[in-house]
Amino acid sequence: MKALGNGMLTGLLLQLAVGPVFFYIMGITIDSNYLNGLAAIIAVTLADYIYIVLSLVGLGRLLQKGRIRTAFGLVGSVVLVLFGLMVLYKGLAFIDATDQTGVINWTPLNSFTSAFILTISSPLTIVFWSSVFSAKAIEMDYKRKELIIFGFGTGLSTLFFMSSTMAVLSLLKSDIPTLAIQILNCLVGLVLIYYGISRTVKTLRGPF
Repeated sequence: MKALGNGMLTGLLLQLAVGPVFFYIMGITIDSNYLNGLAAIIAVTLADYIYIVLSLVGLGRLLQKGRIRTAFGLVGSVVLVLFGLMVLYKGLAFIDATDQTGVINWTPLNSFTSAFILTISSPLTIVFWSSVFSAKAIEMDYKRKELIIFGFGTGLSTLFFMSSTMAVLSLLKSDIPTLAIQILNCLVGLVLIYYGISRTVKTLRGPF
């Protein structure tokens, strides 16, 4: 139980460094409802667990090789930019009510699918989790079984943190004007594009 609690605490601390996936789910929640946001959160949690398992079996070492790491980094960056453009277009289309063509209406299915693709498209997450598990194995002298429990706790923190945050956001959303929501959509899109471009630059410069 100690390893589980330590994993959840570590995961919650890592969640404070919000990234592009957080902003993407925030955009889904404010643009539609909590159910769609929750579907996206479950997708992110599933993708995290896939990478946690792969990290525990040692595949993170493979992605530390230069060319493989660069290739996966660029793929993840392109996906971020594409999703950012999609969210930005959705915000602009609703601000300009004369153009609603091609605008996505969020459902649990496309929320889950898009969030899963966005998260799974960054396999370098394996390298990150591998580093976390290596550090904890040394710091806490965790064995394989304890690392598995620790990993389960870190993944569980994603579900807990995001579902709680989006629940609060969905409650406050009713007080936010529609125009402000669409402006927030535009900002979320720009943030995703920024993350994608900055990640591309870091990838091309070398190790990140």
